[in-house]
Amino acid sequence: MSRSAEQSLEALFAAAKAARARAYAPYSKFLVGAAIRTPSGAIFAGCNVENAAYPQGACAEAGAISAMVLAGERKIVDIVVVGDGDDLCTPCGGCRQRIREFADADTRVHVAGVEGVRATFTLDELLPHSFGPGHLGK
Repeated sequence: MSRSAEQSLEALFAAAKAARARAYAPYSKFLVGAAIRTPSGAIFAGCNVENAAYPQGACAEAGAISAMVLAGERKIVDIVVVGDGDDLCTPCGGCRQRIREFADADTRVHVAGVEGVRATFTLDELLPHSFGPGHLGK
């Protein structure tokens, strides 16, 4: 990894970690932060937000994607997800599909704990044979 790519990943991790610290998870106590980098170099972050009516919560990745779209951007180059615990906190199935809407098969998904990045996957590794905008003639 080049020095500039390494610095970019460090900035993305820092944004995701800061977002995780702001998560609202009073029920599960499982804090998650996510940060997206777009082709312009802009970084957008989000955190999980739980709700007493459990299905009404929002994942960190969804918040980051919403912030990106609100800013007028439409392409994910990299995403970092920072979660709690010893296990890898990969995006849930719904978020993998949300990421797919704005990403390519080779988009990098970095999975981290609070200490740093633990693993990197391509979106195709996490969501093989995915359904995306191209299937709709877009």
